[in-house]
Amino acid sequence: MLRAVLAAVLAVTTTFGVILPTAATAGPIEERQAIMKANGRDTKMGGDMLKGATPFDAATANKILANYAAAAKAFPAHFPAGSNTGETEAAPAIWSKPADWKAATAKFQADTAAAAALKPTDAATFGKAFGMVTANCKSCHEGFRIKKG
Repeated sequence: MLRAVLAAVLAVTTTFGVILPTAATAGPIEERQAIMKANGRDTKMGGDMLKGATPFDAATANKILANYAAAAKAFPAHFPAGSNTGETEAAPAIWSKPADWKAATAKFQADTAAAAALKPTDAATFGKAFGMVTANCKSCHEGFRIKKG
């Protein structure tokens, strides 16, 4: 029975990009790191399709955009007060400039929703949608992330 449940969870996680924190990683820092790791995976897959390193696949492209939209919606909740210490790259500006943080996350949410709504069927349209999403990465990482290492 346990084996069947674990197989089902793995299938959902692999198929839909769902990040399910375990009891050992249930804190907000670990949860947001899992979201960012999934975003990185999706960014690499999307970039590889657009560079021609892997063939364009509309279903995969749309899943990437849906994953971004889900991540954008969930992400802001993983920065509660007190989660700015520990193994994190979150910059103090998230908590010291809450209006700026809220505006950045709202833009990310709007851009990812708009990108997903395009439902691209070709690489050109996916490139436009992908660009709408990834344009947020640099601005957010510059203002709200401490680069370590």
